[in-house]
Amino acid sequence: MQRASRALLAGLLAATLSAPVLADPAAELAERLSVRGESMPVESVTATPLEGFFEVRLDNGETFYSDSSGRFFLVGDLYENADQGLVNLTEQARNAERAERLAMIPEAERVIFRGAESRAVVSVFTDTTCPYCVRLHEEVPALNERGIEVHYLAFPRGGMGAQGARELQQVWCDANPSEAMSRVKGGEPLEGPADCDNPVEAQYHLGMELGVQGTPAIVLPDGRLVPGYVPAERLVTMLGLDD
Repeated sequence: MQRASRALLAGLLAATLSAPVLADPAAELAERLSVRGESMPVESVTATPLEGFFEVRLDNGETFYSDSSGRFFLVGDLYENADQGLVNLTEQARNAERAERLAMIPEAERVIFRGAESRAVVSVFTDTTCPYCVRLHEEVPALNERGIEVHYLAFPRGGMGAQGARELQQVWCDANPSEAMSRVKGGEPLEGPADCDNPVEAQYHLGMELGVQGTPAIVLPDGRLVPGYVPAERLVTMLGLDD
């Protein structure tokens, strides 16, 4: 009886070890995706609730959907018709990615304004030559009083050859970047260098990858992107802090 049991267990183990490993459809699709014989710069492939279709994210931040064969593509947002209404699953994924990538930026590479209390953090892609950025900056003290930290990231809207790029580099090169940011947004020219090791260009490209098209661009803690100027009181409400 014991011999038979051992033989049965040995047979099951051998069958398990010899069984074919199930393929990973997402990984296979990532290797298969190509256009005219040239491989796509795929960053990730993930399954979706839509059976047989996968979300494909490219290195440049673009997203589309593909069937498992890589023959048919869908470009646009994927929605779920849920009990609470239409839910934009594509935007949810974008938000999660924004939050994750911004969390990787160390505080030393941000220009931070915070008050005595911290209840929330908003990241703001900004430009020194943007009038609405100046207007938002004027409300930073009010935001700080309500417990909202403002973390500035650089986004020279005219590109790296523009005046804003140089001024942002001067801000980041200053011994006190927050004071330099306030001075330049108050209309005071900066005299300091712009050629130190700074993150301005890297943040500019990151902003484009995350969907920033202009300034100011406010990213909420959950990764939602809010383009343009938002009054302090409205931002407080959006963050659920108006109690």
